[in-house]
Amino acid sequence: MNLLRFFRQAEALEEQEVELAKPRGASREKIAIEEPVKGKTDKKNPKKDGLVNNDSEFWWKPFWTLSSLVIFIGVLWGIAHNLWQWLDRPVTSVVIEGKTQHLDREKLGKIIAGDLTANLLEVDIESVQSLVSEQPWVRVSSIRRDWPDTLLVEVEEEVPVARWGERGLLNHQGDIFWPELSKEYRSLPRLSGPAPDTERVMSQFHDFNQMLKPMGLSVVALDLEARGAWTIELDNQIKVVVGREAINARLQRFLTLYKQRLAAQAADIESIDIRYTHGVAVKWREKPESEMQDKT
Repeated sequence: MNLLRFFRQAEALEEQEVELAKPRGASREKIAIEEPVKGKTDKKNPKKDGLVNNDSEFWWKPFWTLSSLVIFIGVLWGIAHNLWQWLDRPVTSVVIEGKTQHLDREKLGKIIAGDLTANLLEVDIESVQSLVSEQPWVRVSSIRRDWPDTLLVEVEEEVPVARWGERGLLNHQGDIFWPELSKEYRSLPRLSGPAPDTERVMSQFHDFNQMLKPMGLSVVALDLEARGAWTIELDNQIKVVVGREAINARLQRFLTLYKQRLAAQAADIESIDIRYTHGVAVKWREKPESEMQDKT
């Protein structure tokens, strides 16, 4: 019995020691907190645990990005600078293009070259075009650069269809331009009138010619007075005073009378006034004295 009691006491002591060894209350929380601490990285040697220092990466990444950007911009600027120098060369030639008959190309090229003060890229195209448009024979112009060193000027020349007064010319649209007139333009019809009425004069000139064409006549001069009266000079040197009212009706009456009675005497007629309602007034040319003496 005593031996059995001894073993029971020994088992009780062992159970008591185990219970004392188990953590209780705050002690359990402390152990739970301290468990991950045991796996904490060694600060003195972070590489030993396979970790990287984030502070160094924070500074190096922006540095390399900024450096790469600066290098890229520098290379790009160098390329652009060299390209600009190649494109912006001095203008060494001015080429005039377009079909021309009266325009002096060489003279126009010298005028343009004398006005150039900038390299090809810096040339003021509008200024050059304005200079070209000032030339009397130029109707339309366009300017463009032709690398490496040429300025191309394409022009469309004015086509004169009539003289305007004694110093100007008219194109087919009735626009006036003022070149230096030479003898070759004397054969063109001469028109005159108020400057704002050039289109009206041109239109009437064509209408009169269409009416006179069946009679084999044509207009060589047409004048519009400020008050609106028309005067025609025919190719047979007869002057016809039309007036300003019932123009077509009066001219038709003149053509009928001319065909019936006046055509045979055309060489002796100086002018015909058709402003009358029921007739015309004829002014005969004065005959030379030699002809008068021969008749006597």
